[in-house]
This record gives sequence, C-alpha cells and structure tokens, in this order.
Amino acid sequence: MPAENNQEDHRPWGNYQVLSDEPDHKVKRIVVYPGKRLSLQKHKHRAEHWYIVSGEAIVTLDERQIPLEKGSAVDIPLEAVHRIMNPGTENLVFIEVQTGDSFDEDDIERLEDDFGRAE
Repeated sequence: MPAENNQEDHRPWGNYQVLSDEPDHKVKRIVVYPGKRLSLQKHKHRAEHWYIVSGEAIVTLDERQIPLEKGSAVDIPLEAVHRIMNPGTENLVFIEVQTGDSFDEDDIERLEDDFGRAE
C-alpha cells in the first residue's frame, strides 16, 4: 500500500513522513526537534534500522547509550527497549526502516514518555 501523499504526521517531539509502506517493510523520515526525545519503547512485531541523515542523536538501546551523527546507523532488534533523543541545537533527521510482521502504530509499548503517553 503506497504512503498516502507522504503527509507529515506531527508529534510533540517533531514529525514523521511515511516514505514506503509495503507488506514486508515500512520506511519513515523522522524529524526530532532540539532537546526532544521519543518515548522509551519496544515492539513485539518489528525490528528497526535507524540511519542518521543530519544532526546528532543519543540512542538508548537496552542498557546502552549510543551517540550517533550524520552517516551513522544503529539496528534495533525485536523487543529491544529503545529511544532516540536530539541533544543538539538543530533538527535531528533520520530514516527508519521497519521489518517484521506488523508495522501498525499499535505495536508501540511505551515504557516512559515525556508527553504523558506511557502505558
């Protein structure tokens, strides 16, 4: 199923755009505003690969803190506890490639969230 007009979906931390939505993968372009971070989360049905296009990031992957910059990437295995934050002064832009059984937004188990969305 093709992405619907590639419209941006706005969130409190930034926005994302679905670039590809196929039965076997989903690709998003994600922007995180300076000083913001996504919820600490995990997924039961998908793994993710994050490639940093611009800006800087600190990725939490289970117990590790991984600094990333433009041109670097990290793999998020199925069920891994993870989050990404933008410690910089410019927008962080990264590409997320999802693979697995389901790419539904309902496959997000939020463990901690700066915007009151934790379960």
